[in-house]
Amino acid sequence: MRRVMVDDKLEAQFQRDGYIQIPFITKEEVAALKQKFYDTLPKSGGQITADETGVEGANFITYDFTFIDKNIEYKKEVFKIITDYFKPHVEKWLADYKPIIANYIRKKTDTGEVPLHENWAFADERKCCTVSIWCPLVDSSTENGTLQVVPGSHKRFGEVRGPMIPWELEGIKNEIIADYLVPMNLTAGNAVILDDSIVHYSAINKTNDLRLAIQLILIPSEVPSLHYHMNPAVDKDTVNVLEVDHEFYMHFNPWKQPEGAKVIRQFKYQPRGIDMQEFKLRMKKPRFDEPQTKNFVEKLKAVFSN
Repeated sequence: MRRVMVDDKLEAQFQRDGYIQIPFITKEEVAALKQKFYDTLPKSGGQITADETGVEGANFITYDFTFIDKNIEYKKEVFKIITDYFKPHVEKWLADYKPIIANYIRKKTDTGEVPLHENWAFADERKCCTVSIWCPLVDSSTENGTLQVVPGSHKRFGEVRGPMIPWELEGIKNEIIADYLVPMNLTAGNAVILDDSIVHYSAINKTNDLRLAIQLILIPSEVPSLHYHMNPAVDKDTVNVLEVDHEFYMHFNPWKQPEGAKVIRQFKYQPRGIDMQEFKLRMKKPRFDEPQTKNFVEKLKAVFSN
Protein backbone atom coordinates (compact mmCIF):
# COMPACT_ATOMS: atom_id res chain seq x y z
CA MET A 1 0.00 0.00 0.00
CA ARG A 2 1.34 3.43 -0.95
CA ARG A 3 2.15 5.51 2.13
CA VAL A 4 0.08 8.58 3.02
CA MET A 5 1.98 10.45 5.74
CA VAL A 6 5.58 11.63 5.71
CA ASP A 7 6.05 10.71 9.38
CA ASP A 8 6.24 6.98 10.18
CA LYS A 9 4.40 7.24 13.49
CA LEU A 10 1.56 9.23 11.97
CA GLU A 11 1.42 6.80 9.05
CA ALA A 12 0.87 3.89 11.45
CA GLN A 13 -1.80 5.85 13.32
CA PHE A 14 -3.54 6.82 10.07
CA GLN A 15 -3.59 3.25 8.79
CA ARG A 16 -4.97 2.00 12.12
CA ASP A 17 -7.65 4.65 12.78
CA GLY A 18 -8.35 6.15 9.36
CA TYR A 19 -7.53 9.68 10.52
CA ILE A 20 -5.05 11.82 12.45
CA GLN A 21 -5.29 15.20 14.20
CA ILE A 22 -2.45 17.69 13.67
CA PRO A 23 -1.55 21.36 14.15
CA PHE A 24 -1.91 22.72 10.64
CA ILE A 25 -2.11 26.46 9.87
CA THR A 26 -1.16 29.53 11.91
CA LYS A 27 -3.52 31.99 13.61
CA GLU A 28 -2.56 34.54 10.97
CA GLU A 29 -3.48 32.12 8.18
CA VAL A 30 -6.78 31.33 9.90
CA ALA A 31 -7.62 35.06 9.99
CA ALA A 32 -6.56 35.54 6.37
CA LEU A 33 -8.61 32.57 5.11
CA LYS A 34 -11.68 33.78 7.01
CA GLN A 35 -11.30 37.21 5.43
CA LYS A 36 -10.89 35.63 1.98
CA PHE A 37 -14.15 33.78 2.55
CA TYR A 38 -16.04 37.02 3.22
CA ASP A 39 -14.24 38.89 0.42
CA THR A 40 -15.19 36.31 -2.22
CA LEU A 41 -18.67 35.43 -0.94
CA PRO A 42 -20.42 38.13 -3.05
CA LYS A 43 -19.23 36.23 -6.14
CA SER A 44 -21.07 33.07 -5.08
CA GLY A 45 -23.82 31.96 -7.42
CA GLY A 46 -25.64 30.21 -4.60
CA GLN A 47 -25.92 26.53 -3.87
CA ILE A 48 -27.52 24.06 -6.25
CA THR A 49 -30.89 23.26 -4.70
CA ALA A 50 -32.63 19.89 -4.69
CA ASP A 51 -35.07 20.95 -7.41
CA GLU A 52 -32.18 22.08 -9.62
CA THR A 53 -30.27 18.81 -9.56
CA GLY A 54 -32.09 17.45 -12.57
CA VAL A 55 -32.75 14.22 -10.71
CA GLU A 56 -36.21 13.14 -9.66
CA GLY A 57 -36.39 12.52 -5.92
CA ALA A 58 -33.00 14.08 -5.18
CA ASN A 59 -32.37 14.50 -1.47
CA PHE A 60 -32.78 17.92 0.13
CA ILE A 61 -29.34 19.53 0.46
CA THR A 62 -28.72 20.48 4.09
CA TYR A 63 -25.12 21.65 3.80
CA ASP A 64 -23.32 24.65 2.29
CA PHE A 65 -20.18 23.64 0.35
CA THR A 66 -18.32 25.68 -2.27
CA PHE A 67 -18.24 22.56 -4.43
CA ILE A 68 -21.95 22.79 -5.23
CA ASP A 69 -21.95 26.51 -5.98
CA LYS A 70 -23.45 27.52 -9.32
CA ASN A 71 -20.68 30.01 -10.20
CA ILE A 72 -17.76 28.11 -11.73
CA GLU A 73 -15.39 31.08 -11.57
CA TYR A 74 -16.11 31.47 -7.86
CA LYS A 75 -15.29 27.79 -7.30
CA LYS A 76 -12.02 28.21 -9.18
CA GLU A 77 -11.06 31.26 -7.13
CA VAL A 78 -11.80 29.48 -3.84
CA PHE A 79 -9.76 26.46 -5.01
CA LYS A 80 -6.74 28.67 -5.72
CA ILE A 81 -7.02 30.52 -2.40
CA ILE A 82 -7.20 27.35 -0.33
CA THR A 83 -4.56 25.39 -2.24
CA ASP A 84 -2.10 28.31 -2.16
CA TYR A 85 -2.41 28.69 1.62
CA PHE A 86 -2.40 24.95 2.29
CA LYS A 87 0.44 23.98 -0.08
CA PRO A 88 3.44 24.23 2.30
CA HIS A 89 1.52 22.46 5.05
CA VAL A 90 0.35 19.68 2.73
CA GLU A 91 3.95 19.10 1.65
CA LYS A 92 5.05 18.94 5.30
CA TRP A 93 2.56 16.23 6.30
CA LEU A 94 1.54 14.27 3.17
CA ALA A 95 3.71 12.06 0.95
CA ASP A 96 3.36 13.73 -2.48
CA TYR A 97 -0.38 14.42 -2.84
CA LYS A 98 -2.22 16.75 -5.24
CA PRO A 99 -5.50 18.63 -4.56
CA ILE A 100 -8.62 18.04 -6.65
CA ILE A 101 -11.50 19.65 -4.69
CA ALA A 102 -11.57 22.57 -2.22
CA ASN A 103 -14.47 23.77 -0.09
CA TYR A 104 -15.38 26.44 2.35
CA ILE A 105 -17.99 24.74 4.55
CA ARG A 106 -20.41 27.19 6.13
CA LYS A 107 -22.89 26.36 8.88
CA LYS A 108 -25.33 29.01 9.97
CA THR A 109 -27.29 28.68 13.19
CA ASP A 110 -29.63 25.65 13.25
CA THR A 111 -28.45 24.43 9.83
CA GLY A 112 -25.67 22.48 8.19
CA GLU A 113 -26.17 18.81 9.00
CA VAL A 114 -24.05 16.60 6.74
CA PRO A 115 -25.62 13.12 6.85
CA LEU A 116 -23.60 10.06 7.83
CA HIS A 117 -21.59 9.05 4.77
CA GLU A 118 -18.27 8.14 3.23
CA ASN A 119 -16.73 10.54 0.73
CA TRP A 120 -16.81 9.43 -2.87
CA ALA A 121 -14.04 7.15 -4.13
CA PHE A 122 -11.62 9.41 -6.05
CA ALA A 123 -9.08 6.76 -7.10
CA ASP A 124 -8.49 3.02 -7.01
CA GLU A 125 -8.62 2.51 -3.23
CA ARG A 126 -7.11 -0.97 -3.42
CA LYS A 127 -3.88 0.71 -4.50
CA CYS A 128 -3.85 3.97 -2.53
CA CYS A 129 -5.66 6.22 -0.08
CA THR A 130 -7.29 9.50 -1.03
CA VAL A 131 -7.65 11.96 1.82
CA SER A 132 -9.54 15.00 3.00
CA ILE A 133 -8.01 17.71 5.17
CA TRP A 134 -10.70 19.20 7.41
CA CYS A 135 -9.56 22.44 9.05
CA PRO A 136 -11.98 24.58 11.10
CA LEU A 137 -11.51 28.36 10.98
CA VAL A 138 -13.31 28.69 14.32
CA ASP A 139 -12.98 26.43 17.35
CA SER A 140 -15.06 23.33 16.60
CA SER A 141 -17.27 21.45 19.04
CA THR A 142 -20.30 19.19 19.12
CA GLU A 143 -22.37 22.33 19.77
CA ASN A 144 -21.44 23.98 16.48
CA GLY A 145 -21.48 20.79 14.40
CA THR A 146 -17.93 19.52 14.35
CA LEU A 147 -16.76 16.62 12.20
CA GLN A 148 -17.39 13.21 13.82
CA VAL A 149 -15.85 9.92 12.65
CA VAL A 150 -16.14 6.17 13.22
CA PRO A 151 -12.53 5.21 14.01
CA GLY A 152 -11.28 2.21 12.06
CA SER A 153 -14.21 2.17 9.61
CA HIS A 154 -12.06 3.08 6.59
CA LYS A 155 -11.76 0.59 3.70
CA ARG A 156 -14.47 -1.66 5.16
CA PHE A 157 -17.71 -0.43 3.56
CA GLY A 158 -18.92 0.90 0.24
CA GLU A 159 -15.90 0.26 -1.94
CA VAL A 160 -17.86 1.61 -4.93
CA ARG A 161 -18.94 5.17 -4.03
CA GLY A 162 -20.37 8.00 -6.08
CA PRO A 163 -23.18 10.57 -5.87
CA MET A 164 -25.88 8.34 -7.39
CA ILE A 165 -24.72 4.96 -6.06
CA PRO A 166 -26.80 3.49 -3.19
CA TRP A 167 -24.87 3.15 0.07
CA GLU A 168 -24.91 -0.11 2.01
CA LEU A 169 -25.07 1.64 5.42
CA GLU A 170 -28.08 3.79 4.55
CA GLY A 171 -30.54 1.71 6.59
CA ILE A 172 -28.49 1.74 9.81
CA LYS A 173 -27.28 5.36 9.86
CA ASN A 174 -29.18 6.29 13.03
CA GLU A 175 -27.74 3.37 15.01
CA ILE A 176 -24.19 4.26 13.93
CA ILE A 177 -24.70 7.93 14.81
CA ALA A 178 -26.02 6.96 18.24
CA ASP A 179 -23.20 4.60 19.25
CA TYR A 180 -20.03 4.86 17.16
CA LEU A 181 -19.08 8.47 16.48
CA VAL A 182 -16.10 10.29 17.98
CA PRO A 183 -16.21 14.12 17.71
CA MET A 184 -13.20 16.03 16.40
CA ASN A 185 -13.20 19.01 18.77
CA LEU A 186 -10.39 21.21 17.46
CA THR A 187 -8.95 24.66 17.97
CA ALA A 188 -9.13 26.84 14.86
CA GLY A 189 -6.16 26.09 12.60
CA ASN A 190 -5.69 22.52 13.73
CA ALA A 191 -6.82 19.86 11.27
CA VAL A 192 -8.00 16.31 10.76
CA ILE A 193 -6.59 14.35 7.84
CA LEU A 194 -8.97 11.52 7.10
CA ASP A 195 -9.18 8.62 4.68
CA ASP A 196 -12.03 9.45 2.30
CA SER A 197 -13.51 6.00 2.94
CA ILE A 198 -13.94 6.54 6.70
CA VAL A 199 -17.56 6.76 7.92
CA HIS A 200 -18.24 10.26 9.22
CA TYR A 201 -20.95 12.77 10.09
CA SER A 202 -21.54 16.40 11.01
CA ALA A 203 -24.54 17.70 13.00
CA ILE A 204 -26.27 21.08 12.81
CA ASN A 205 -24.77 24.21 14.32
CA LYS A 206 -26.64 24.85 17.59
CA THR A 207 -24.77 28.04 18.43
CA ASN A 208 -25.52 31.63 17.46
CA ASP A 209 -22.23 31.99 15.57
CA LEU A 210 -21.22 30.97 12.06
CA ARG A 211 -19.23 27.73 11.97
CA LEU A 212 -16.72 27.99 9.15
CA ALA A 213 -14.30 25.26 8.06
CA ILE A 214 -12.23 24.24 5.04
CA GLN A 215 -12.09 20.88 3.29
CA LEU A 216 -9.38 20.01 0.79
CA ILE A 217 -9.53 16.65 -1.01
CA LEU A 218 -6.26 15.21 -2.33
CA ILE A 219 -5.06 12.14 -4.21
CA PRO A 220 -1.55 10.73 -4.76
CA SER A 221 0.22 12.84 -7.37
CA GLU A 222 0.99 9.93 -9.67
CA VAL A 223 -2.50 8.39 -9.93
CA PRO A 224 -5.43 9.40 -12.16
CA SER A 225 -8.58 10.69 -10.51
CA LEU A 226 -11.58 8.40 -10.98
CA HIS A 227 -15.29 9.08 -10.67
CA TYR A 228 -17.84 6.30 -10.15
CA HIS A 229 -21.15 7.16 -11.77
CA MET A 230 -24.47 5.39 -11.88
CA ASN A 231 -27.45 6.72 -13.82
CA PRO A 232 -30.51 5.08 -12.21
CA ALA A 233 -32.78 6.47 -14.90
CA VAL A 234 -30.90 4.39 -17.50
CA ASP A 235 -29.62 1.35 -15.56
CA LYS A 236 -29.75 0.79 -11.81
CA ASP A 237 -27.20 -2.04 -12.00
CA THR A 238 -24.36 -0.48 -14.00
CA VAL A 239 -21.49 1.68 -12.81
CA ASN A 240 -19.32 3.67 -15.21
CA VAL A 241 -15.78 4.43 -14.08
CA LEU A 242 -14.67 7.77 -15.50
CA GLU A 243 -11.10 9.06 -15.65
CA VAL A 244 -11.33 12.76 -14.80
CA ASP A 245 -9.17 15.73 -13.84
CA HIS A 246 -9.36 18.79 -11.60
CA GLU A 247 -11.28 20.77 -14.23
CA PHE A 248 -14.00 18.10 -14.27
CA TYR A 249 -14.90 18.92 -10.66
CA MET A 250 -15.07 22.64 -11.38
CA HIS A 251 -17.91 22.12 -13.88
CA PHE A 252 -19.51 19.09 -12.28
CA ASN A 253 -23.07 18.90 -10.98
CA PRO A 254 -22.94 15.81 -8.72
CA TRP A 255 -26.47 14.74 -9.59
CA LYS A 256 -26.35 15.04 -13.37
CA GLN A 257 -24.91 12.77 -16.05
CA PRO A 258 -21.23 13.79 -16.54
CA GLU A 259 -20.40 15.11 -19.98
CA GLY A 260 -17.17 14.66 -21.91
CA ALA A 261 -15.44 12.38 -19.41
CA LYS A 262 -13.58 9.28 -20.55
CA VAL A 263 -15.24 5.99 -19.56
CA ILE A 264 -12.43 3.53 -18.79
CA ARG A 265 -14.46 0.72 -17.32
CA GLN A 266 -18.04 -0.44 -16.82
CA PHE A 267 -19.34 -3.11 -14.48
CA LYS A 268 -22.50 -4.49 -12.96
CA TYR A 269 -23.10 -3.56 -9.34
CA GLN A 270 -26.02 -4.43 -7.09
CA PRO A 271 -25.36 -2.99 -3.62
CA ARG A 272 -27.27 -4.41 -0.70
CA GLY A 273 -28.00 -2.86 2.66
CA ILE A 274 -26.42 -4.45 5.71
CA ASP A 275 -27.67 -4.69 9.31
CA MET A 276 -25.88 -3.81 12.55
CA GLN A 277 -24.72 -7.37 13.08
CA GLU A 278 -22.86 -7.36 9.78
CA PHE A 279 -21.59 -3.84 10.45
CA LYS A 280 -19.98 -5.03 13.70
CA LEU A 281 -18.46 -8.07 11.96
CA ARG A 282 -17.04 -6.00 9.12
CA MET A 283 -15.43 -3.59 11.60
CA LYS A 284 -13.32 -6.53 12.83
CA LYS A 285 -12.54 -8.12 9.47
CA PRO A 286 -9.59 -7.21 7.19
CA ARG A 287 -10.00 -4.11 5.03
CA PHE A 288 -10.87 -4.52 1.36
CA ASP A 289 -7.45 -3.17 0.34
CA GLU A 290 -5.47 -5.69 2.39
CA PRO A 291 -3.68 -8.50 0.55
CA GLN A 292 -5.68 -11.66 0.02
CA THR A 293 -2.86 -13.63 1.68
CA LYS A 294 -3.64 -11.87 4.94
CA ASN A 295 -7.32 -12.70 4.57
CA PHE A 296 -6.31 -16.34 4.04
CA VAL A 297 -4.16 -16.32 7.17
CA GLU A 298 -7.05 -14.90 9.19
CA LYS A 299 -9.29 -17.71 7.92
CA LEU A 300 -6.69 -20.30 8.92
CA LYS A 301 -6.46 -18.80 12.40
CA ALA A 302 -10.24 -19.02 12.73
CA VAL A 303 -10.22 -22.66 11.67
CA PHE A 304 -7.45 -23.73 14.03
CA SER A 305 -8.84 -21.71 16.96
CA ASN A 306 -11.95 -23.90 16.67
